Amino acid sequence: MEVDEQIKIFREFIEQNYYPQLLEAVRKGQGFIVLDFNELIKFNTELGDEILESPEELLKAGELAIREFDLPKKVKKFTIRLRNLPNTQKVLISEIRSKHLLKLVWMEGIVRQKSDVRPHVTAAKFECPSCGNILNVLQLDKKYKEPSRCSCGRKGKFKEISKELVDGQGLVLEESPDDLDGSQPKRINVFLKDDLVSPISERRSSPGSKIRLGGWLVEVPVTLRTGGQATKYDLIIEANHMEPLQDDFSEIKVNEEELEEIKKIARSVDPLNYISKSLAPSIYGHEKIKEALVLQLAGGCRKVRPDGVVTRGDMHMLLIGDPGSGKSQLLKRMSKIAPKARFTSGKGATGAGLTASVVKDEFLGGWSLEAGTLVLANQGFAIIDEMDKMGKDDRSALHEALEQQSISIAKANIQATLRCETTVLAAANPKFGRFDPYDLIANQIDLPPTLINRFDLIFPVKDMPNREKDEQTADFILSLHKDPNAAVSEIPTELLKKYFAYVRQKMQPKMTDGAIEELKQYYISMRNTGNDGGGVKSIPITARQLEGLVRLSEASAKIRLSKTVTKKDAQKAIELTDYCLNQIAKDSETGKIDIDRLGGRITATQRSSIGTIKEIIQALEEQRNEKIVSVEEIIEAAKEKNIASDKVEEALEKLRRSGDIFEPRRGFVQRL
Repeated sequence: MEVDEQIKIFREFIEQNYYPQLLEAVRKGQGFIVLDFNELIKFNTELGDEILESPEELLKAGELAIREFDLPKKVKKFTIRLRNLPNTQKVLISEIRSKHLLKLVWMEGIVRQKSDVRPHVTAAKFECPSCGNILNVLQLDKKYKEPSRCSCGRKGKFKEISKELVDGQGLVLEESPDDLDGSQPKRINVFLKDDLVSPISERRSSPGSKIRLGGWLVEVPVTLRTGGQATKYDLIIEANHMEPLQDDFSEIKVNEEELEEIKKIARSVDPLNYISKSLAPSIYGHEKIKEALVLQLAGGCRKVRPDGVVTRGDMHMLLIGDPGSGKSQLLKRMSKIAPKARFTSGKGATGAGLTASVVKDEFLGGWSLEAGTLVLANQGFAIIDEMDKMGKDDRSALHEALEQQSISIAKANIQATLRCETTVLAAANPKFGRFDPYDLIANQIDLPPTLINRFDLIFPVKDMPNREKDEQTADFILSLHKDPNAAVSEIPTELLKKYFAYVRQKMQPKMTDGAIEELKQYYISMRNTGNDGGGVKSIPITARQLEGLVRLSEASAKIRLSKTVTKKDAQKAIELTDYCLNQIAKDSETGKIDIDRLGGRITATQRSSIGTIKEIIQALEEQRNEKIVSVEEIIEAAKEKNIASDKVEEALEKLRRSGDIFEPRRGFVQRL
């Protein structure tokens, strides 16, 4: 097809279908118009096919066609962008080969990093000093090109008159993990220019967002260190059209039939129980944990207050358990059900890999941000296995992400705050590999108290021998080996995924007075259980747990597709929180719940006995008028206050370590 004919067809097509849009674009000063490829190929099949083969030339013809129109403003440069490219042109990044060069292709992927916007030269004009001839040189390579000789025969230096600049920006696009089966995702560089780097599209293509990109492949020559040309070429995509894909729950479409199914589940007698049975049918037991996981999948409501303070709606959960109790299996299954889930394991994860890192941008120079797991799982789930195997410094990167739901980074002249509204589900082993039934659970969790405090629910998964239970577990596991298809969930996985997507997207239940009263009563009664008798008070529950209770009750209401949070939902939340606190924070001596067992290394009971011993030492000093007090006398005095002698020894040891007392001679102590 001749160029004139191409221009004519383009002109007719735009006149018939896109003339108003064209006038609007010119009036607003936009330098581009987006055409639908489907309509173009219907209008003229031959032109459509030619565009796929050599897009660059044909889009130039289209731009010439636009210049022929009688437009209200004179346009120097106008770009045509094509959307809705046919499925035959879709390529995976890992499948790109040299046969795709200069063909129009489209692909989907996740933006991993992006450089700053910088001007690039496209063409330059030079004047010949001898004859005044004007030479036009197109700048296609990385290196700036000057003319070598003029038609009049002159060689040497030419005078540059003008150059055309465009705004350019580099992206690194990585294929999305859903298209792959465990292989390493491949990357490709993308070059955006003109209106694709406008501030609006700039926001849409931030690291971590999923985009669909149409364009053509161009080879870039690689220069060797010696200055010569390498035999290897780099590939780069020159982008023609880019649109963001909502990778969160709104991408999951629910049709009428599925909506009916969802409502049917919600109307069942006990939807929470019904769904939790289908959550992980191949794992025996753990009913409470499964219920909590269902609530975590539903999530609470995110609230933004007028003063700008945001209360998170995501619930974080931590499973700490003996090896072989099915934690990792549960997590793997959750990564299949949760919408937009990312799975990572502790030993292979660093703080930078989980949050964000600053990398040197090879493509356009400078530094750029690369998003990590938690940022990529924004609006979704981050599932971290083997959390105790992570390094100390790497774990501390999680603090801000769990509570404030943002990740701030200040490295190599980049200061940025990335959003990570992510729900975290983590699993860890106890400190010595297995729980010691006689020691404090808190002493066996090898995680910093500040991190533990940020989890709404913490479940210890204990593996205790119990004849009856072991028999049932063994029967269950062995029957699964006999017939792997026996464990079929009542609700199919695909429907479960859509159920949670629908619930998270559409439901925003409001608290009722009944639910508020129920939570308030529980909170107040729990706060004041530790306050009878003297000594240091134990703190059974903090305001963080209260917020967790609210989130849990909202999630319970969401499961029923209810618009209000009722008293019953509040009771469910209290039941789960109480179960967790009793499992982990119960003081075996007093039978009371003490949150310090979870966070601190000294319980309130120990703290009060230490305080009492300090008082005894002081009293004995004053009685004797001597600074040195014998340990026997301290034990005698402590007996009157019902403190056993081994507890006195323990308390004295702790005081010695903290440097409050020392031993001038054996059997005697003195205050410092």
